[in-house]
Amino acid sequence: MTEREFKNLRFDPDLTPFHELAKAMAKAFGYTADLAVDKQLGQLLRLRVAQLNNCAYCLILHNQAARDNGIPMAKIDGLGSWWESALYSPAERAALAYCDALNAGNQTDFQRYHDALGEHFEKREIAEIAAIVINMNVWTRLKLAQGATPHWA
Repeated sequence: MTEREFKNLRFDPDLTPFHELAKAMAKAFGYTADLAVDKQLGQLLRLRVAQLNNCAYCLILHNQAARDNGIPMAKIDGLGSWWESALYSPAERAALAYCDALNAGNQTDFQRYHDALGEHFEKREIAEIAAIVINMNVWTRLKLAQGATPHWA
């Protein structure tokens, strides 16, 4: 009972072309994509969206990817309260604040989060940060809808 698998408890995601579209987005902005934004930062953002959206599948996958990308365990462990920690650089803090605001989608002052990114990142990196968060939102919602549930093999 040491290996885990995932079962789709609700539906097979391959019943529509949406799953293939999501895979294309993951290829472009997922954890294996070659992006201008720092790999560790991208992975922190993916993991943060998984936390915010309570996606069991994504939490398992992106915690492992964070470890595989050499992110210090203290940063991984403390990500749920990043704003209370001095472990994150000013650039990471700006990106995580943007991630939280974009994920919530109800910020009346969203421009300030975007502007804060401009202090640390180039335009392409800002666009990639947005795409990483959006891509992860697609995946967390897809995995929730399909019922991707971890269980012991």
